[in-house]
Amino acid sequence: MKIVLASQSQRRIDLLKQFGLDFKVCAADIAEAACGSPEKTAVNNAVLKAKAVLAQYPECLVIGADTVVVARNQILGKPRDRDEAFAMLRMLSGAKHQVLTGVALLTADREKCFYVATDVWIRELAAYEIRTYIDTGEPFDKAGGYAIQGIGGAFVESISGCYYNVVGLPMPRLLVELRGFGIDVFARGSCKEE
Repeated sequence: MKIVLASQSQRRIDLLKQFGLDFKVCAADIAEAACGSPEKTAVNNAVLKAKAVLAQYPECLVIGADTVVVARNQILGKPRDRDEAFAMLRMLSGAKHQVLTGVALLTADREKCFYVATDVWIRELAAYEIRTYIDTGEPFDKAGGYAIQGIGGAFVESISGCYYNVVGLPMPRLLVELRGFGIDVFARGSCKEE
């Protein structure tokens, strides 16, 4: 079965490639929206993205995903400007937050949805560190205003949970769920167990 990723996120593309998946990219043109809890929001947005793309590729398995950052009971999206990026990073400084990624796997006749949560602790950040980081441009297309796999990783003190989830796609859980659709990245060679 052919896979379509309903996202143009370079991080998600890189993760799927890293694990040897063959897929096509088709960004979903939908507006992300909050709908209740952060968990429901992430899953609902993932489903909306996947459904929009499934309409174009009804013979494929579509992967939709949405990552949200939750701090102080508030969902942090992608910062729109320098001031918002600074405020987000100031809020995360010296505190724990949660990263939730909702995932939707859709075919014409099947749907599997789930989310994965990871706790992240950011060290105390000085104002000059935040400003210098914003100058790199990295915060602007990332929920919560930082990239754990980039320069922003220097701010992360520790995590509890799935690292890949913080990057944008919880690969360990995704790979297990893909088996239910007949896709197993570890069953390619002659050592396949029955």
